[in-house]
Amino acid sequence: MATTRSAHTVWEGSLIEGKGLVTFDSSDMGDQPVTWASRAEEANGKTSPEELIAAAHSSCFSMALSHALAGAGTPPERLVTSADVTFQPGTGITGIHLTVEGQVPGMDTAAFVAAAEEAKANCPVSQALAGTTITLTAKLA
Repeated sequence: MATTRSAHTVWEGSLIEGKGLVTFDSSDMGDQPVTWASRAEEANGKTSPEELIAAAHSSCFSMALSHALAGAGTPPERLVTSADVTFQPGTGITGIHLTVEGQVPGMDTAAFVAAAEEAKANCPVSQALAGTTITLTAKLA
């Protein structure tokens, strides 16, 4: 069964001076303010499209890797994944770097890195972002 998740943004004003409010409709987790400055300069307590992509990518990758590890008979005890999305004003998103550290009993580093590379290639968010360079650092805790 397919699922659809929704969010919406209300933007007021010009790009530089304006501001927006992102509302997470599906999860009802509240609203997050967004501005050009929070995107191109310092966050200052506001979000950005790149932070939202980072959240989506780190969670999707973690799910894909956990599933693959369990399917191989080595379920993880813990995975800590971060995603760093780089935005260059005037150019756009120039890359995403995933970093994962795993606690996976019975697995060696080479096998963990291979599983992480496979998850990077196959998680649905990675596939949706295929036009962007995605790199990975993976290690066992």
